[in-house]
Amino acid sequence: MNVLAVDHGMKRIGLAWTDSDLGVVLPYGVLGSVAELLELVEKEKIDRIIVGWPLNLESEENDNTERVKTFVEELKNNIEIPIELIDERFTTIQAEKMGGEASLDEKAAMLILQSYLDKN
Repeated sequence: MNVLAVDHGMKRIGLAWTDSDLGVVLPYGVLGSVAELLELVEKEKIDRIIVGWPLNLESEENDNTERVKTFVEELKNNIEIPIELIDERFTTIQAEKMGGEASLDEKAAMLILQSYLDKN
């Protein structure tokens, strides 16, 4: 199964990908719009999308949560594959500590995807 993770930032959409049979999480680029994401999902035959769900330290929703809710609703209105939400607290902090050449947005998406895989 092709699984795509999304870190929906203020300016960019960071992506990470895995084939669940392989279990290896890879950075998959950065996009600037939902339209680009929808094209990618169709082109790459993505089976499931995992979206980072921004909560504050008390597990409460905030302004970023509202922005991501709007984003997820737009996805749901345009595709018919499952979309799951994963708590993304601390992913940016962890991503900043990661090495490698992937962007911070991709690294955050990789952490979101790894969290999803660990839970499943």
